[in-house]
Amino acid sequence: MSTEIKAPVFPESVADGTIATWHKQPGEAVSRDELLVDIETDKVVLEVVAQQDGIIKEILKPEGETILSAEVIAIFEAGAAGTSAPAKAEESSSETAVSADDLKVNPAARKLAEEKHINLSDVKATGKDGRITKEDVVNHAKAAIPAPVAAPVAAVSSAPVSAAVAAPAIPAFATGERIEKRVPMTRLRATIAKRLVAAQQTAAMLTTYNEVDMTAIMALRKQYKAMFEKKHDGARLGFMSFFVKATAEALKRYPAVNASIDGSDMVYHGYQDIGVAVSTERGLVVPVLRDVDAMGLADIESGIVEFAGKARDGKLGIEEMQGGTFTITNGGTFGSLMSTPILNPPQTAILGMHKIQDRPMAIDGQVVIRPMMYLAVSYDHRMIDGKEAVQFLVTIKELLEDPTRILLDI
Repeated sequence: MSTEIKAPVFPESVADGTIATWHKQPGEAVSRDELLVDIETDKVVLEVVAQQDGIIKEILKPEGETILSAEVIAIFEAGAAGTSAPAKAEESSSETAVSADDLKVNPAARKLAEEKHINLSDVKATGKDGRITKEDVVNHAKAAIPAPVAAPVAAVSSAPVSAAVAAPAIPAFATGERIEKRVPMTRLRATIAKRLVAAQQTAAMLTTYNEVDMTAIMALRKQYKAMFEKKHDGARLGFMSFFVKATAEALKRYPAVNASIDGSDMVYHGYQDIGVAVSTERGLVVPVLRDVDAMGLADIESGIVEFAGKARDGKLGIEEMQGGTFTITNGGTFGSLMSTPILNPPQTAILGMHKIQDRPMAIDGQVVIRPMMYLAVSYDHRMIDGKEAVQFLVTIKELLEDPTRILLDI
């Protein structure tokens, strides 16, 4: 019996999508719950799986074609016996290779392997139940490329969805070659580009800077790290949870920083939903931690780790990236010493964290070496006055330099 395979129903904020990858071809055997196709939207990659055993009879929407919500993309014949995946040509080996379709592979890992022309049978799996993860493909690619004599150092910029993002994976070319490769911009990266321009054109954006002494946080983390991990089932005590909690407290004190602009209205939010920027191969995404004021440090750390894993595997849902009232981006993980984060509309402010670096500081008339971090807050001057922005950032600084203030609410 033939049935239609339809695209998922997109949320109201998503107009259409693009067929990214067909994992099965017409005539190939398909098992129930097996991945058929990846559909890329402006925000996430959606997966369509088989509802029962059978074959794909006909593909109506090939890769690269734009589709609408719930549109028919293929014809499926349930119960039909199909053929196995066609054998792939061996590149430089006479040995028999295991078919990539017989392996357990994460969708993101399969897509990256196809982009880099990597045989998944050669990749060492480290995931659960022998599953090949995206990191396995990345590590395999690195091991296959000989180390160059002198590698250029690339500057990395930190910013949220509306800011600069990591460069897409490109092939390694031999020295002296003048080869060019034209790669279509993904929908996510195109959306990020549009929001970058829109944020700069519509907002009266300014940035104020300060620096925070991380001595107290680092000492607290060192003292309680092992105890914290044991108490909270392996959750690691990082720096982000302190910054998120300090930011939530500062947002309560300065509501304009936690607000958004809707046309000619200013919307003040009585809750703190903080987005944390996560870098992925496809670009920077900003999943949102809800009601941060009610969360403990362990809840924040676990939430960030979970979001990071989902982002790397392309599993983030649209609902997990909508509705934030404020954003934090951490360029320090890539070595950024200072940057100017760009607003994530319709939010009115964003906090940028940076690299912790030992610097000489004058304290009580003495020059001492302290671990310092530059902080930056970009804000929309239409909504926030300079005084509020500066006081907001100073509040975060004071809370971090004396973490007991967070507990005592002072």
